[in-house]
Amino acid sequence: MFAPHWPASGRVTFCAVFVTGVLLAASADSVTLAAAANVGPGIPDFEIGEDMGWHEFGDMLLPPPSGPGPVTQDPKYPFNFRLNYRVADTSNPILQPWAAEQMEKANAAVLAGGIGFRPRERCLPGGVPEFDFYARVEEYYFLQTPREITLLNSGGPEIRHIYLNVPHSANPKISWYGESVGHYEGGDTLVVDTIGLSPKSYVDDFRTPHTDKLHVVERFKLSADRNNLELLITVDDPGAFTRQWSAMQRFDLRKRPLTESVCAENNENFFHYAQPPMPTASKPDF
Repeated sequence: MFAPHWPASGRVTFCAVFVTGVLLAASADSVTLAAAANVGPGIPDFEIGEDMGWHEFGDMLLPPPSGPGPVTQDPKYPFNFRLNYRVADTSNPILQPWAAEQMEKANAAVLAGGIGFRPRERCLPGGVPEFDFYARVEEYYFLQTPREITLLNSGGPEIRHIYLNVPHSANPKISWYGESVGHYEGGDTLVVDTIGLSPKSYVDDFRTPHTDKLHVVERFKLSADRNNLELLITVDDPGAFTRQWSAMQRFDLRKRPLTESVCAENNENFFHYAQPPMPTASKPDF
């Protein structure tokens, strides 16, 4: 769901409706926001505390403990302030030929002085696992209830729903964030399985493409001191990749309240260079 271009005075209305919706959802699930953090024995508490969010380290997927890893920066073009967009190493053997060719065209555009499309710049949803980069600017926040986890990022705002202890639908509808189901493991880990992802999104900031067969499994593991979060991401898409591959991401805990940051109101094209248009709505959603 995209937010329309509201006037500044409309932000209070949006925020009030958003908070009201969360409260009603919690009430319907027979819990309150105050009780949601008390998730019970054997279930990790990702909410942690009031005004605390999870902040990502860096802006790239990290190599996995073993096995094939994600696309990385082309060593011939180190990332720096002169070259503001990532140039992908398309020699990574995980890429199908068509995917590597598409990425080489994007690389050429950047090296010629163009821009490398990133969804956040134009207020588009990131998809999965691109969503796992969003916490480098605005933190992640978890809202846990017995039946569902809502994963929030204030920029946008972006919201993912993870339904607990249920199977996937037989034919999930293709969407930006797909269909996510999850369960807890070992008292410290949340496992999230996502399918039905729109190929309009990219896998990462290297503009790595995928098909609608993309299958992503995220394993969020809470540290023993509850101050750090480690994420193992496993990606499988026989239409875009030659093999299954994995990557890591890490987060630390920051004291920062969840606030509203409406992307479409704060993301103007001041420099007038060619970019995809921002999503707009012809009428409010409510």
